[in-house]
Amino acid sequence: MNPADIDNRFKFHPPTDAARKSAHETVREMCGTLAHALNEILPEGREKAVAYTKLEEVMFWSNAAIAREN
Repeated sequence: MNPADIDNRFKFHPPTDAARKSAHETVREMCGTLAHALNEILPEGREKAVAYTKLEEVMFWSNAAIAREN
């Protein structure tokens, strides 16, 4: 792997403009809204816990895509 690619994956990427900051906030808001909706309709259990983990992954990777954009 290219050393620059490694650095890009593991360094901090602060929002560089208002549009990126807004995009991060939108992703968090949308994922939070879905999490609350799922909480109302899903029964407690392993499957619900996995669904929440996957939703957190969606939020993480979405924000990574925004942050790592060149």
